[in-house]
Amino acid sequence: MQSTPIAEYALLSDCRSSALVSLHCSIDWLCMPDFDSQSVFGQLLDTDCGHWCICPREIVQISRKYVKEAMVLETTFVVKSGTVVVTDAMALGMGERGHDLGRRSPHALLRSIVCMDGHVHVDFEYSPRPEYGLVLPLLKRVSGGLESRGGSSMFLLSTPLDLEIVESAARTEFTLNSGQALHFSLQHRSILDEPLSSWSQTEIADHSSDTVEGWQTWSQLHQNYQGPWKELVAHSGRVLQALTYFPTGAIVAAPTTSLPESVGGDRNWDYRFTWVRDASFTLEALWVAACPDEALKFFNFLAEAALTQVRKGADLQIMFGIRGEHDLTERTLPQMRGWRDSSPVRIGNGAWNQRQLDVYGELMEAVFLLRQHLNDLDELTREFLVSIVDAAASRWQQKDQGIWEIRGEPRHFLYSKLMCWVALDRGIQMAELLQAADSVSSWRQTREEIRGAILSQGWSQKVGSFSQAFGTDDLDASSLMIPIVGFLPADDARVLSTIDATVAHLTDQHGLVFRYVAQDGLSGKEGSFLLCTFWLAQAQAMSGQLDRAKETFAKAIGFANDVGLLSEEILPDTKELLGNFPQAFSHIGLINAAWAIFQRENGASEDDHDITIRTSAMAQ
Repeated sequence: MQSTPIAEYALLSDCRSSALVSLHCSIDWLCMPDFDSQSVFGQLLDTDCGHWCICPREIVQISRKYVKEAMVLETTFVVKSGTVVVTDAMALGMGERGHDLGRRSPHALLRSIVCMDGHVHVDFEYSPRPEYGLVLPLLKRVSGGLESRGGSSMFLLSTPLDLEIVESAARTEFTLNSGQALHFSLQHRSILDEPLSSWSQTEIADHSSDTVEGWQTWSQLHQNYQGPWKELVAHSGRVLQALTYFPTGAIVAAPTTSLPESVGGDRNWDYRFTWVRDASFTLEALWVAACPDEALKFFNFLAEAALTQVRKGADLQIMFGIRGEHDLTERTLPQMRGWRDSSPVRIGNGAWNQRQLDVYGELMEAVFLLRQHLNDLDELTREFLVSIVDAAASRWQQKDQGIWEIRGEPRHFLYSKLMCWVALDRGIQMAELLQAADSVSSWRQTREEIRGAILSQGWSQKVGSFSQAFGTDDLDASSLMIPIVGFLPADDARVLSTIDATVAHLTDQHGLVFRYVAQDGLSGKEGSFLLCTFWLAQAQAMSGQLDRAKETFAKAIGFANDVGLLSEEILPDTKELLGNFPQAFSHIGLINAAWAIFQRENGASEDDHDITIRTSAMAQ
């Protein structure tokens, strides 16, 4: 059974694909050449599904960090006889700088080990298992390393070591003395591509240095946030960049699949896709912690992926593949037992064809954030955006599955109605840009109908809070979005009461926020949700409760692991990280909450910065 704590992993990325490396320097998750490719190392989910480990013996102490301003990992091992540093990275193309991260990725994993003092004995094990552990590849010695054949992909391990091959694994042990270093690379190619050549020690070292420089140049060009928690915000911005698929600008929700929300349960989903819901939150975070160029590219990807659906009258799909794929049909992988026997392991995501009406508002909010950069909208895109607003107007009264993709009967979820209101509100404010003046009157009327319904049917007098769904007393953290999207002022009595009710009834013993506690039709109990905790901090900051906002924020960031990565959820009893990892939404929440606190501390009003505080009609 695979039981390595999720918190012990660090992320590597070349802005096309990703790897997770454990505290003991085992690559336990690697998908190449893309985020959604089949894994070649899948030990994250099953001990029999492949890994690549370089780890010294007789360890006394382990520490690790990312190289400054780069997604390159350094792990330092102090052992009884000396000290070594292992450096891990996914190679960027030589000379990639600025906007180019991922443009010329060579699809290679880079690893180096350097003895800093004394002498160190090291174990080396390379055990590829392509196609999620289904394939036992043939390992063949070639000039400069080993070639792995099996399935539709081929891998070339460049190594100076003489490895012992036993079936589909290669092993050895070696000793490094002070000042000695070894470098390794693992290159991927399709069986249709030209054969690969192994890399020399110098070539691998050059790729490693250039990868560090590429990340650092990107950080220096794109990151200029100067508010509180500067390093955390900048690091979160790099994490979002690391989760970006360069060819399209899509950002995956997480680079993993089936890390559970409930240990031993079946709340295990594939997150290697892009959700429309994430759009506005992501764009705001990118603007604060990265660069407008990335935000524009992400928006263009979403618009192009969704255009054909809305034009033919279908519901706007809630999520897409990283290349814009629509069909994300879900299936299970019986050969993988799952992290801590949490099965099934799934690829694809069955939520792709759910009805979730909130996506109309989230997409229009993304447009609203970018409106100053969209002066030259072509007729097709303008038509598409108008149809989004019209769809929200015509469908807001229908039931759906809600923001949390509940796999039960459709309901009248408040958040879905709220985001339909957002779609209309932003459409009205951008009517000139959309050349939709003739629609404004009807849009205004519908916007007020939605507003009235939310205030009359979405408020629970019993709990003193806005509720999860019309006519219920169940609470839901998504109600915290009411002030964030500008539906009501943050100091409105109903908003303040909702904030208080969330703290009183939806937080665990550590002050972290649950999404909801009502039954959702699935077995098992999930942990508290970091994104919702950051929403609480953001709402508290906007309402002027700065001390409470800072306290809530501090509690949430306290659960980042040793290299600053956040999961989706926290198991209250053990404080363990749960869910797919690292989670883009959690890092997005961190950035946006930090920015809201910074704005409030500096006396910004709700109209001073329309990237942070959404302007809207806030009639009471």
